[in-house]
Parts: sequence; C-alpha cells; structure tokens
Amino acid sequence: MRISRGTAMALFAFGIWSWIIWITFAKNLWASNQSWAADGSPTGYFIVHAVLTVVSFVLGTAIGVLGWRGIRATSKDRANT
Repeated sequence: MRISRGTAMALFAFGIWSWIIWITFAKNLWASNQSWAADGSPTGYFIVHAVLTVVSFVLGTAIGVLGWRGIRATSKDRANT
C-alpha cells in the first residue's frame, strides 16, 4: 500500500505532536495532588491516566513510525524517477 508524501508527513507530525503533548501531561500528572493518596500511594486517578498516557505514547510512536517510513519510501520513489 502506498500513501502520499503529504499523508506521510501528517502522520509523522502527529507522532511528534503526540509525544510533546503526552510528555507534558505525564509531568503534570506526576505533580498533581490528585495523583497521590495521603500515604503516598497512587490513586485510581493516577492509574487510569498513567495507562492512558502509555497507550497514547505507543499509538503516537506507531503512527509516527508509519509516517517516517512513508516519507522515506516517497523519497526513494522520487530518487528512482
């Protein structure tokens, strides 16, 4: 399957954007008072949002890698023509 260069660049940009957003969110989650109980253990709020963050990192990475591969493939196609 082939994707256009523009689509590949959009996927790659989304992967980068996802990492920027979720790193910021993870830092804020860690510093939040809602994340930790009085005894220092993580709350349900922390656990749910930590899982959401990890899943978003994985999906953002996968989408970014697809975009990067698409960019490289379209670059090779241009070089061969």
